[in-house]
Amino acid sequence: MNSQEIFYKRLEEALNERRDQNRFRSTQTRPSGVLDLCANDYLGMRRHPLVYEKGLAAAQTYGAGSGASPLLGGFHPCHEALLEQLKVWKQKPHGMLFNTGFMANQALLKRLPGPDDLILCDRLIHHSMIQALDRSQTRFKRYEHLKLDALENELKKAAGDYQTLFVVSESVFSMDGDYPDLKRLAQLRKEYGFIWILDEAHGTGVYGAKGAGLAEEMGVADSVDILIGTLGKAIGSMGAYVLSQRKGVIDYLSNHAGEYIYSTFLPPFAVGAASAAIELIQKASPDRQRLRERAVEVRQELTRIGYEVNPFDSPIIPVMIGDSEKAVELSRRFLEENILIGAVRPPTVPVGTERLRLSLHTGLSDTDIQRMIDLFSKWKA
Repeated sequence: MNSQEIFYKRLEEALNERRDQNRFRSTQTRPSGVLDLCANDYLGMRRHPLVYEKGLAAAQTYGAGSGASPLLGGFHPCHEALLEQLKVWKQKPHGMLFNTGFMANQALLKRLPGPDDLILCDRLIHHSMIQALDRSQTRFKRYEHLKLDALENELKKAAGDYQTLFVVSESVFSMDGDYPDLKRLAQLRKEYGFIWILDEAHGTGVYGAKGAGLAEEMGVADSVDILIGTLGKAIGSMGAYVLSQRKGVIDYLSNHAGEYIYSTFLPPFAVGAASAAIELIQKASPDRQRLRERAVEVRQELTRIGYEVNPFDSPIIPVMIGDSEKAVELSRRFLEENILIGAVRPPTVPVGTERLRLSLHTGLSDTDIQRMIDLFSKWKA
């Protein structure tokens, strides 16, 4: 067997292992005409006519693509305007844009912490963060999910042993739809002096008087040192941002983050669309309120039927199944009924927490919700 055959055999063996564990995944074309309970477009912005309009206007002015990386002419006036809009909305004086949230998290966590620092992170932070930490030069520890007493114990043990302490958390967790006590985190920051990095990818649009996120709603935006977010999810476009209290953070990343320096920048359509969506989101308080009320109602109905769900109010609802094969089978049965619901399995989530992940949005009618609940009830029996 030559070296090429050895290589392809190794790949096939790894894939067969995934198949044997019911964890094999492949990209499927999105079916048309289905009831969508997968998309993170919580407020329906990606189909809003004003979002289309402003996206097209930006593309007509600046072109279909940005034409270059941001440091070599790819940063257009539309990018500058969006960044200024984000800084005002999110209450941060300094910031930068990235092509994706994955790239933003990689750049931030691989580049900023040093070898004499310590990062304390929630056990269930996003894979983009964990992968960055695995590749960084900095020691990190993961505390039990949402358990801030455990975090404080680690902070006490680490006091004086490191140059800088970092605490990393999501606001709303992407696979669980739950969230930590941000007021307590802000108080811990005051007591222990760590750098607080908060990912608002799934809090944006859904929480806060102007939809700026859970930090806005909890009144702790000023306490967050570095804020990460996406232009996907509720904003309905693509891209990401890093916002900071200190200009040095942004200047450092602009000079050291290859994820920013060496990629053609965000296309103008995505930038214009995101800007329009942010304007709309700030005025969408009734939609936010109804979405969260509906999320509570759906959780109550699923609990009544006998499913395990958490008691939060985010539009992300994990319905615990506990078995990969059963989760995939339920997802398939829903699709046969023209309802698109994702089955989430290891390694995305821990073994034993396999689930169906519901993602509610404002485009769902009462009839849509009831049809889904009826099927959950039918298949529980």
